[in-house]
Amino acid sequence: MKFQIHALRQDGQKVLLHYDNQLSTLTWQDGTPVVPVQPGSFRDATVVSVNQPGRKGQVRVLKISLGLSCNYECSYCNQRFVPDSDASNPDDIEPFISQLTDALLEPPERIEFWGGEPLVYWKTLQPLAERLRGLYPDTQFSVITNGSLLDADKNEWFDRMGFSVGLSHDGPGQSTRGPDPLSDPEKFADIMDLYARLHSQGRISINAMVHAGNQSRAQIQAWLQQRFGQDVNIGEGAFIDPYDEGGLAATLQTQQDHVRFRALAYKELRQGLASRMSVAQQRIMDFVQSIRTARPASSLGQKCGMDKPNNLAVDLHGNVLTCQNVSAAATAPNGQPHHIGHLSNLQAVKMRSATHWSHRPDCPSCPVLQLCKGSCMFLQGHLWDAGCDAAYSDNVPFLAAAIEYLTGCIPYYIGGDFRDDRKDIFGQVHGVPEQSARRVIPILAYDRTVAA
Repeated sequence: MKFQIHALRQDGQKVLLHYDNQLSTLTWQDGTPVVPVQPGSFRDATVVSVNQPGRKGQVRVLKISLGLSCNYECSYCNQRFVPDSDASNPDDIEPFISQLTDALLEPPERIEFWGGEPLVYWKTLQPLAERLRGLYPDTQFSVITNGSLLDADKNEWFDRMGFSVGLSHDGPGQSTRGPDPLSDPEKFADIMDLYARLHSQGRISINAMVHAGNQSRAQIQAWLQQRFGQDVNIGEGAFIDPYDEGGLAATLQTQQDHVRFRALAYKELRQGLASRMSVAQQRIMDFVQSIRTARPASSLGQKCGMDKPNNLAVDLHGNVLTCQNVSAAATAPNGQPHHIGHLSNLQAVKMRSATHWSHRPDCPSCPVLQLCKGSCMFLQGHLWDAGCDAAYSDNVPFLAAAIEYLTGCIPYYIGGDFRDDRKDIFGQVHGVPEQSARRVIPILAYDRTVAA
């Protein structure tokens, strides 16, 4: 799909760029590429649908679901109304290990331990991880926790076992998740103890989500920097996907809401106020690389990566799942079971619960396809529609920042055969948000090789 990117130079002169989201070409009006292109080598992605089920094979990333129980009640939690299957317990470990070692041809590169809140399952998590560490000494281990159940002994164990840890905290928007463990002196001390152990090794991040009540990445970053220091690594950072009515209420509700968020997000990127947010670095540079290498859309899988054959989610009963956020007892919105097979017979796994972006009506003709990669692969109906709208408004500021980085020009309008309500990026056809002095998109200042 071809688009016309209307943009402004720093001197106010209007410029027209041409962008093709299928071929990843970005050119000046005369057809000259904005940067030298060195085409990469790409394979077509796996296309998963009801009629073309996804398969599983050689496992590189293993996601183990311990269960969906949690001691918090986040209003937008993607697991909140998922029916749980039988809870895992220590007695499940040895049968699971036996099935796993029979199924895996070689050690996985990474093993992720998931809840709910994983530390609710501490009596299972600890012996399970120790058993797996003995089998796979070089495999990366990771866990995401709200931090409320940490203590000195667990901290020492996570450090000794070589875990990377993501601490879920929304900064100034934490109230939507539940109590703030940082406001409890004892919990704060335990969290900071773990942070001190892992931060210098690059093994800990604070994971924050953006939603209607927590829109400013600059405010999130400043809040977390006050607690964890200027060099805090902030993981996640994307706008939430709505998985239920609670999540829907936390999305942007009106067109004005959308354009205000886009303008705010872009302004904060330009001013370097979201420089510690990993999502900003990753998405901007991913788009830059797509242009440099002419990455075809046919090579794009889904955002989460769980459509890939080598990414596997399982519970301790050996059930293979669509992803770690569902259970074997749950059904996808398209009516297909999230229980897609069993560890004892990976060759028979068939994922019919997902829909590849190429089967969605708006994705192939969307200018942010190369950044969004189809949003959540199993949402449908009005929740998908709201998630798609949120994903567009979340990603178009990154698209604009990447194009400004590559060309020095600020996009403000996108022409093409796609939804009219998305063309005017910042809600003003003849202008852009306040043109404050940019700081070279500071998160990208280390790489100026293409900014001619």
